[in-house]
Amino acid sequence: MLSRLKFYINSLKVLRKIINFLNNIGLLKLVPDKLFLKILFKIKTNNKLNLNKPKTFNEKMQWLKLYDRKNKYTILADKYRVRKYVEEKIGSRYLIPLIGVYEYFNEISFNKLPNKFVIKTTHDSGGVFICEDKEKIDIVRAKTKISRSIKRNYYNYWREWCYKNIQPKIIIEEFLHDEHINKAGLVDFKFYCFNGKPYYCQVIQNRGRNETIDFFDMDWKRMPFNGTRPLPMSENPIKKPKKLNEMIEISEKLSEDIPFLRVDLYYVNNQIYFGELTFFPSSGFGSFYPKRWNRKIGDLIELPSKSSNKQTER
Repeated sequence: MLSRLKFYINSLKVLRKIINFLNNIGLLKLVPDKLFLKILFKIKTNNKLNLNKPKTFNEKMQWLKLYDRKNKYTILADKYRVRKYVEEKIGSRYLIPLIGVYEYFNEISFNKLPNKFVIKTTHDSGGVFICEDKEKIDIVRAKTKISRSIKRNYYNYWREWCYKNIQPKIIIEEFLHDEHINKAGLVDFKFYCFNGKPYYCQVIQNRGRNETIDFFDMDWKRMPFNGTRPLPMSENPIKKPKKLNEMIEISEKLSEDIPFLRVDLYYVNNQIYFGELTFFPSSGFGSFYPKRWNRKIGDLIELPSKSSNKQTER
């Protein structure tokens, strides 16, 4: 498992560097989405992408990138604009308190911020900077990371269309702290939803510190598969959350009428918080283990008609 994990990380880094280089010189924009995804799919999975009759989770993720392009998806992928959607669907009490919204990093007045906070870019994946002690913050490092993210159009890298037209912004949210897991950090509860019905919850523990991934069904029975990244299962599976039914209900409301959507939640000090909505976990290139689950989970996705969407591939 360790050797496979190292290979996965190294290959991903190399691929990202190549894509970054091609994107910086403007070549990626010249490649049509379908061709781009076929090439990338072969590189990432060593399989040919079947778009005519997609069956696996990976294949259907790529199909949805190309053919399920509703305008509202841009709002749902926007980490700032999605807050209004969440408020209308389930109420503002589930939102992480917002400290500020900015166009540029230099607009941030750090002397006015609390001691702990989280900086996020609204238009991509990974544009996050966590500050747990303002007196020790490396502002230069934070600016470098966030400013680089602001300039990036995440759509160009994996052709996740929902990110293409988001207006980049910077938001700062309150830092969530769970009194019961002080050393391990927050636990992620990620609900895999299919047309508004959650089937599995992916639980990630110990972020950055010997991370583990477990999947549970809605009765909180641990499932015999893992993914979409090659990480080990937990030796001590997390207990069923007291508010699991409420988390399920939230996931149902936020994901209704969408073929596939992952609803990311936090459960902190007996309070549920909305994290974000994810259309394409690992951009649809990660694998479930054992790999037969790629087909099993893919079977849960009912693809809509191509003609039901006004947006089409380039």
